Amino acid sequence: MKTQHTIKVGSTLSLKIKRLGINGEGIGFYKRTIIFVPGALPKEDVLVKVTTVSERYAEGSLQKITKKSPDRVLPPCPVYEKCGGCQLQHLAYPAQLKFKNDILRQSFDKYKPESYQNYQIKPTIGMEEPWHYRNKLQYQIQKTSSGKVIGGLYEPNSHQLVSIEDCLVQHPETTKVVNLMIHALESLAVPIYDEKQNSGIVKTIMVRVGVATKELQVVFITQSQKLPRKKELIQLLNDQFPQVVSIMQNVQNKKTSAIMGDETFHLWGKENIEEHLNDVVFDLSARAFFQLNPAQTSILYQEAIKAIDPKATDTIIDAYCGVGTIGLSIAKQVKEVRGMDTIPAAIADAQKNAERLNLHNTHYEVGAAEELLPKWLMSGIKIDGLLVDPPRTGLDKKLLKSLLNYPLAKMVYVSCNPSTLARDLVELSQRYNVDYCQSVDMFPQTARAEVVVKLTKK
Repeated sequence: MKTQHTIKVGSTLSLKIKRLGINGEGIGFYKRTIIFVPGALPKEDVLVKVTTVSERYAEGSLQKITKKSPDRVLPPCPVYEKCGGCQLQHLAYPAQLKFKNDILRQSFDKYKPESYQNYQIKPTIGMEEPWHYRNKLQYQIQKTSSGKVIGGLYEPNSHQLVSIEDCLVQHPETTKVVNLMIHALESLAVPIYDEKQNSGIVKTIMVRVGVATKELQVVFITQSQKLPRKKELIQLLNDQFPQVVSIMQNVQNKKTSAIMGDETFHLWGKENIEEHLNDVVFDLSARAFFQLNPAQTSILYQEAIKAIDPKATDTIIDAYCGVGTIGLSIAKQVKEVRGMDTIPAAIADAQKNAERLNLHNTHYEVGAAEELLPKWLMSGIKIDGLLVDPPRTGLDKKLLKSLLNYPLAKMVYVSCNPSTLARDLVELSQRYNVDYCQSVDMFPQTARAEVVVKLTKK
């Protein structure tokens, strides 16, 4: 029976919400059809207005809660409903932690990797203070019809910018700096990029803080190499924020969803800022990937190190290594760490970070994991273990094939996307046992989940 015959757009349904979906939306059922309801929580009875209907599911907007969840709380952010950056501020934090394990279970149920019913899923490790944790802020900049310059994030699935003056998950210093710069762009009449006209210059402002060092870096992301009034902008930052030690400009002139482009220019101060993590010191350039929540990253890496169980004779591969974060944290405990990344600037940072730590047992190379890992294995390098921390798209198919053809004794998969993790485990479980899964809450108030999975060769 097709969905559209039983449910029509605009109709109002009474639903019981059973669980939360992977994006934090409530899930209910109407005559066996799944209904997604943003804002609804498990154990709630709700009235829902149907907004879209497809063959296999429908979506609805929450009209009324007739029975409220004991875990429902009042979201403290004034733009929470509009912004879309957070999805779970209306859910009490202990329940958020349980939800992040439930996302894992839903993904395993969907993809069904071998023996998934027996996986040990440990309780999620949360934060004592689950606010103001993000070390990097990226606000799109826009000029309104009245001439006011605003900065913020786009509403979900739109190009409608939500002006944000105080983001409750951002480090407070990053918010202060960006607010000063938005005000300065307006008062100095710096041309702001207009997407419809494809005119103007400033598109985005990025501010990153080294939480341990309190150093700040400001990056102006522009449509062209020009940045009018840059001397005044630099002077203002120097006067108001002595902790800003690096000012850069990045050029993004392509019509893509990528925030940063390939060209970065040094405007003032240092080219990098310094961050410390588990006694390891990192230099971070403007484009370098670094985890957004350093406090929880420290815990995440401790869990990854515990799972890889390092031995003094081990050679460990750090795939998707970025600036070397996980590999450098383990280097003193093993014979050698070999890392790879496709971004040359990240590899340069990883090499510098290893030199600064006086580590002589690391090797970093620009390239894709799916090409370098087989090359290293075929050249006779004995590899004892692999740490993978891939992007949300998961592992490349060629890399998966290499891992099945040359299974390593031990492997740790750090995942930021339970769906692609579960999909990859369908392949990996042919040659590896899943010892356990340990979730770490890297992004409180959001539906995103991060997990460390320990695998050993069968």
